[in-house]
Amino acid sequence: MAQLHVIDHPMIQHKLTIMRMKETGSKDFRELLKEISLLMGYEVTRDIALEDFPIETPICPMTAKRVSGRKLAIVPILRAGIGMVEGLLSLIPVARVGHIGLYRDEETHKPVVYFCKLPADIQTRLVILTDPMLATGGSACDAIAMLKERGCKNIRLMCLVAAPEGVEKVRTSHPDVDIYVAAVDEKLNENAYIVPGLGDAGDRIFGTK
Repeated sequence: MAQLHVIDHPMIQHKLTIMRMKETGSKDFRELLKEISLLMGYEVTRDIALEDFPIETPICPMTAKRVSGRKLAIVPILRAGIGMVEGLLSLIPVARVGHIGLYRDEETHKPVVYFCKLPADIQTRLVILTDPMLATGGSACDAIAMLKERGCKNIRLMCLVAAPEGVEKVRTSHPDVDIYVAAVDEKLNENAYIVPGLGDAGDRIFGTK
């Protein structure tokens, strides 16, 4: 069964609290999401393998460490997931970026696919799939299935806030995909929004509501 990693670093929790506040504007919301994504990225990539690498410092030669060539890809679920990309790219500037476009049908609450563009060698990469909110889990499960259909075997889901229902759906549907979140909230409401949550992440990122 996939592991659920709740990253409870004090600075992440502090920044998340500000993001939850309804008076926080889009500019601050975007900047905080970028900062949290960078901090979470350290944990998502914690077990990437290293290799010995000979270098010469100003003082003497030495054998240092570097990432052993594992290729990564960041794939945001549009549109809100794109708000997490910049922070991750600050940490992993050589990562490739793909995009999966999904939106939630307002009546059925089920995801609808409208776009998918991925690196040609996506199947050889460790994929970090991003979406700030893991609510019903429908969009995440569909995006993971799309990645697997294209040969991806190493996928990690990175979200900001999750509902227990969404976590359970992903873990049941994709038991090989680890989930990384900053918080697991109480529940979903009748409109499939996370409670207490932070509202519609996409609207808050882009100021569209």
